[in-house]
Amino acid sequence: MRVEGPLPVVQLVETTFLTLVNYASLVATNAARYRIAAGNNIKLFEFGLRRAQGPDGGLSASKYAYMGGFDATSNVLAGKLYNIPVSGTHAHAYVTSFSSLSDLSVRKIKKADDHTIEVDLVDRALEYRTQVAELLHILLEESNDGELAAFVSFAIAFPQGFIALIDTYDVLRSGLLNFCAVALALVEVGYQAKGIRIDSGDLAYLSVRARETFHKIAELYKLPWFANMSIIASNDINEETIISLHEQGHKIDCFGIGTHLVTCQRQPALGCVYKMVEVNGNPRIKLSQDVEKITMPGKKEIYRLYGTDGYALIDLLQRSCEPPPKVGTKVLCRHPFQESKRAYVSPAKVESLYNIYWKDGKICHPQPSLAEVRDHVQKSLTTLRQDIKRNLNPTPYKVSVSDELYSFIHELWLQNAPIGELF
Repeated sequence: MRVEGPLPVVQLVETTFLTLVNYASLVATNAARYRIAAGNNIKLFEFGLRRAQGPDGGLSASKYAYMGGFDATSNVLAGKLYNIPVSGTHAHAYVTSFSSLSDLSVRKIKKADDHTIEVDLVDRALEYRTQVAELLHILLEESNDGELAAFVSFAIAFPQGFIALIDTYDVLRSGLLNFCAVALALVEVGYQAKGIRIDSGDLAYLSVRARETFHKIAELYKLPWFANMSIIASNDINEETIISLHEQGHKIDCFGIGTHLVTCQRQPALGCVYKMVEVNGNPRIKLSQDVEKITMPGKKEIYRLYGTDGYALIDLLQRSCEPPPKVGTKVLCRHPFQESKRAYVSPAKVESLYNIYWKDGKICHPQPSLAEVRDHVQKSLTTLRQDIKRNLNPTPYKVSVSDELYSFIHELWLQNAPIGELF
């Protein structure tokens, strides 16, 4: 980012820019890492509001997670403000609030295609529960009636989006059985259940067993869609969890991720800085005994250089007075502070990374929508090699300076560094 203007003004906006850029970049990058770990065929739901740094942080995290590649959020306000798809399930407390089927005040549901006809969903669910228990070789006495009541209640309230949290008591002996019973009962009135959520236990094993159950029921009742219902997994999931689950051959369709996403536990803060590099056309440099804190003086341009395979090779910083790099023309790229680290690059494609968005008090580019930003992020990720994106020991992406900028930095460095004296 480059900001030009009167010195007092550009100093005043420093904190504003940093607070907007740092957290947004941190969460969006973290979300992008989860998208890479999960792959493109698995949905990702952001469940982080309860763990975020306050309500403002939670709202921001929902927005930035969507930018980074998540598909939906459980944060209803974020959905309303930013037009992000909203998705979630009921809580364990909803299930435990029912102790028996007698707790149900409403038992009937209207048919989807004829609202004049009502069906007792409890009776139908009980009948199907008996059939499914026999199919799965489960003792009917082990299933929890309070859980069944909760599922019936939720299905009556949300027949078109019925997703049940099935691990309140026992996934295989109660939750899965009760869900399938209610899902089959819903079929009779013209609705299709959406799936289940598992929030504890051996997620890989339980997802495999659940998928096997869905396939058996789909075959027995001639309901092909039943085999493909969603299996959502949550429970303090991080990148390593997802990678491990892939190795175990899970059957999960969607991950609900909260704590590790919005708090970025792997790296809780991003250290973007905002430094003066030029005043009235005169370059400025900040020196430090820590080389990484030395600034690069003067007004600059930045270009991304691509190889013939379409992958980004390197980002190149150069002085604004230099001509831009050309396709097919060899350019020397140097590490800004390590003299021996240098390489020639003959780019197959050159992309300027600077765009003017605000000039003379006017917006110069239309603001992209959140969905457009999200698409841009995913397209950008496809230009990075896999070894750069891998979870373990990734190859650092290279950012270099031109030969002219390298010489300029070191010349100004020597001009401003005090000369010591030995006694």
